[in-house]
Amino acid sequence: MSLSEIKDRIERAEAAHGRVSGSVHLIAISKVQPEERVRAVLEEGHRVFGENKVQEAQGKWPGFREDFGPVEVHLVGPLQTNKARAAMELFDAIHTLDRPKLAGTLARLAQEMGRCPDLFVQVNTGEEDQKSGIRPAEADDFIAEARKLDLPIKGLMCIPPVDEEAALHFALLAKIAERNGLEGLSMGMSGDFERAIAQGASHVRVGSAIFGERDYG
Repeated sequence: MSLSEIKDRIERAEAAHGRVSGSVHLIAISKVQPEERVRAVLEEGHRVFGENKVQEAQGKWPGFREDFGPVEVHLVGPLQTNKARAAMELFDAIHTLDRPKLAGTLARLAQEMGRCPDLFVQVNTGEEDQKSGIRPAEADDFIAEARKLDLPIKGLMCIPPVDEEAALHFALLAKIAERNGLEGLSMGMSGDFERAIAQGASHVRVGSAIFGERDYG
C-alpha cells in the first residue's frame, strides 16, 4: 500500500457514500516509524500526521517543520496531565480528551497561553475497562462541561473493540456527535477507514497501510 493508494481509496469511499470530495482528512500515523519513512511521506506532499506520545513527537517534529514548513501534527495517544503543556505547545489537535481532570488542566493552560489545539473527546464506545475514554451514557454531560470551560471541542474520537463490528461503533459515535452539534468524527484506521467514511468520519487515522508495519524492536 502507498500514500497515493490510500488517498484514492478515501476519494472512492467519499464518492460512494455521497460525501463531498476532500471532506475526509487523512492523518498519517507516524508513531514509532523510522525517520526516513516519515520524510518520504512529507516529500510526497502530505502535511497531516499523528503521534501517540508527546516525547516522541518532541524529538521528531520541530526538525521536520524546519525542513518542510507548516505540518499539522495530531496527538492520537493518551495524554498525561503532566505533559499537557508540552502537548498544547506542539500539537494542532488532541484526539484523546478522556477525563474531567484533563479538561480542567487544558482549560487552565488555554487561559494562560491564550491558545488551545482543537480537541476531540475520546468516547469508549465498547465500554472496555482497559481502554480510556468517556462512556457513551456520560458523553453529553462531559461535552457540556468541557464547553463551559471554553474548550474548543471540535468532535469525538473512538477506537472500536477489535472483536466487534466497527461500523456499529462508528454509527454510535456519529449519533452522539450529531446530538451535540459536533462535526468532527475521528474514527477509522488502516483496516476499517472506508466503513468509517460511510458513517461520516471527518478524520481517518492510517499508519501501517502508508508506512509499512511498525517495528517496536
